[in-house]
Amino acid sequence: MSDASGNGEQRSYSGLFLGLLGLAIVAAIAGLGWSYYLSGRLTHAEMQLLQAQRQNEKLSSALDDTNARLKVTSDTLGHSLGITQKELEQRAQDLLRRQQAAARQFESEQKDTQQKISSVSSDVSGVKTDVGGVKTDLGNTQTQLKADEAQMQTMKGDLGQQSGLIATNAQELEILKHKGDRNYYEFTLQKGQRRPISTVSLELRKADAKHSRYTLIVYADDKKIEKKDRGLNEPVQFYTGKDNYLYELVVNSIDKNQVKGYIATPKSAPAPVTTSGF
Repeated sequence: MSDASGNGEQRSYSGLFLGLLGLAIVAAIAGLGWSYYLSGRLTHAEMQLLQAQRQNEKLSSALDDTNARLKVTSDTLGHSLGITQKELEQRAQDLLRRQQAAARQFESEQKDTQQKISSVSSDVSGVKTDVGGVKTDLGNTQTQLKADEAQMQTMKGDLGQQSGLIATNAQELEILKHKGDRNYYEFTLQKGQRRPISTVSLELRKADAKHSRYTLIVYADDKKIEKKDRGLNEPVQFYTGKDNYLYELVVNSIDKNQVKGYIATPKSAPAPVTTSGF
């Protein structure tokens, strides 16, 4: 009974020992595993530190190179800036000299211009005086023209139309031309001669100087118009053109086989094709 009890306790201790031994083995294995893991981490950390040191060395070397280049560039830039400064100073002096020369030139030209202005002012004063004289002459001329116009007469033409002012001589004709109310074309006709005047043609058939009478033919618009036994300074009228413009013919001088006078046409009438015989 005692032996059985002792054997039982001995087995109990043996089991406990084996359990503890198993736990120790497991703990040892776990410890080895953790040690291996930590060793790997340490190795990896050491490699990263080594790479960082190498990278730091590269950066340090690059920084030294950059500093050296910056120093060279700084020296070069300083040298270049010194040359540019000299050039700027030289150019500034040149510019100052040119400005001073330009100022002297401007002052000289200004004096010359003032002299010219003074001369022109004197000329303008003289011109004003001349213009005043011209205005006076023009006023006198206009007064004379009005007086001459008042002496001219108006009458009805042979067609019964009221005529404008009638010029009886060359001086009065010039007055009418200056008025500009109508176009005037002078002519001289020989007996039996047909001549273009303005936009028509005229042919003298008869000239009676003793009685101051004449007869002529007007050729207009493919028509033949006879003006028979007309008198000196008589307005002779006829229509011509597609718009039936009223033309007026006046003879101021009648000699043997010759008459002289003019044709008056509206300002809107067609221009003559030829001026032969004016």
